[in-house]
Amino acid sequence: MDILKREELISLFDIYKGLLTDKQRTYFMDYYYSDLSLAEIAENYNVSRNAVFDMLKKTEAILLNYEECLHIHQKNDKILEIIEKSKSNALEEIKKVIEE
Repeated sequence: MDILKREELISLFDIYKGLLTDKQRTYFMDYYYSDLSLAEIAENYNVSRNAVFDMLKKTEAILLNYEECLHIHQKNDKILEIIEKSKSNALEEIKKVIEE
């Protein structure tokens, strides 16, 4: 997995983690934050490596689907871009993004 995809998934997780199950959050955090291998996670939770792999793929798909529907990450990026430009009308542009 390339670094950009990894960063995107971590950003989406930070936004939508409250909508995931405990198991989805735990496996995701172990894999992406603690950098555990699939085998290590499987051993820690007494499940198969394939079960961990399937859960991670399912969680990734869920996160991408939430973003596709809600666009929170996309809107956040637009707002940060506007702020970085330090435009005098940044507040109006931010309001437009939020209202989209």
